[in-house]
Amino acid sequence: MMPLISDKSIAPSLEKKPAEEPKKLKACCACPDTKRARDACIMENGEEKCGHLIEAHKECMRKMGFNI
Repeated sequence: MMPLISDKSIAPSLEKKPAEEPKKLKACCACPDTKRARDACIMENGEEKCGHLIEAHKECMRKMGFNI
């Protein structure tokens, strides 16, 4: 006679684990390239001369899901 396997012995491998939520990206860590270029331009030239880089960074942030 073959030994019986209890339901309890196989249950842990069949249990569904809750789906992990994707880790949310913080605004400070999103779009590092456009942020770096924007910040350097502002430091060297002033905000009024860096509108194109500011807008590029905003667009990148929007693509990453931030409401800017």
